[in-house]
Amino acid sequence: QVQLVESGGGSVQAGGSLRLSCAASRYIYSYNCMAWFRQAPGKEREVVAAIYTGDDSTSYADSVKGRFTISHDNAEKKVYLQMNSLKPEDTAMYYCATIPGRACGASRWTREYDYAYWGQGTQVTVSS
Repeated sequence: QVQLVESGGGSVQAGGSLRLSCAASRYIYSYNCMAWFRQAPGKEREVVAAIYTGDDSTSYADSVKGRFTISHDNAEKKVYLQMNSLKPEDTAMYYCATIPGRACGASRWTREYDYAYWGQGTQVTVSS
C-alpha cells in the first residue's frame, strides 16, 4: 500500500499563489506518474496536472496551463503543485494520485480509473 498525504491548502485572494505538497509513504516503483486532481462542490473531479518522475515530462489541463506548475522531489518522495494567478474557479478540494510504475502517457493521465492510490485531499479556496 501507498499512503498519499496532501498539504498546503488554504484560503487566498484572487491573483494570489499557493503551493501544494503531496508526500508519499513509499514508492513501489522507482518512477511513477503523479498527478493532481480537483473537485469543486457539484462538479465532477477533473485532472489538473501530471508528471512522470522518470523524465519529468508534464501535462496540464487547459484551465490551468501557464498558471500552475507540477514538480517532484524523488528523494523526499514528494510532488508539488505551484499555483499562481489563482482564480475563484480554482476553488476545490485538491487530491494527489499516482499510477505506480507507469509513465503518464498521452492520455493515460486523464483517466481517473488508472490511478491506484489517492490522498484525502486539501482544500483550496480562492476569494474574489
